[in-house]
Amino acid sequence: MKERKFSPSGEGLVQVIAGILFVVLLIIINIVDPTFYPTMWHLATSGSMEEIAEYIQGYGPMAMVVSMLLDIFVNAVGFLPSIFISTANGLVFGMWPGIIISWLAETIGVVISFYIMRYFLRDAADKLISKSTTLMKVDDFSGNNGFVVMLFARSLPYFPSGVITALGAISKIKPRDYIFANLIGKFPSTALEVAIGTDIVNFQENMGRLGIIVVVAAIVYFILWKVYKRYINKRNAEREHDPNA
Repeated sequence: MKERKFSPSGEGLVQVIAGILFVVLLIIINIVDPTFYPTMWHLATSGSMEEIAEYIQGYGPMAMVVSMLLDIFVNAVGFLPSIFISTANGLVFGMWPGIIISWLAETIGVVISFYIMRYFLRDAADKLISKSTTLMKVDDFSGNNGFVVMLFARSLPYFPSGVITALGAISKIKPRDYIFANLIGKFPSTALEVAIGTDIVNFQENMGRLGIIVVVAAIVYFILWKVYKRYINKRNAEREHDPNA
């Protein structure tokens, strides 16, 4: 069994500084606009795409910027649903602009959330993982195959984003691999969420397109699942013959 290396003390100082800066940023936002957090919370939990769309449209030329900030905030928090904001983006800006805005904002948000969780949860996770041989094998696997696993997980639409982020944060996946896996994987899942959500709201107008999207998506994801399972089985077989694979 390999001995796990824990973070040096210098990294602990970085964590403290990062935590302080993050808290200061939250305080500054509240000072500049005391209504920001209550408004963000209400919009993220209301489930009303029409209300979110109306709020975004109210900012006129700055609507895209506000929408991105709102989407980033929701995904950075980690446990709030972003599907309503993504759908609202499609309603306000149109299908493809809404997809691009939501994709970039969600990616930025989950990357911020990843760094926050990793800084404050990874050390505790290391101590827990080091006590279990099974968890160490899983953790080592995530380090060697993290990109593929995260890429597939992020490509799944409607899957709880915070759960995937938390698993990534306590795993051994490299930050670079996490960022690129999210940048690539988030696009198809976000595109589907925006397209399906927008067409559901405008069901009478887009019933035919909605049906085609659902069928094509089901076929594509079935194929991707088969490919992913074959890859995981192959890697597991290789690890049985060579633990360092």
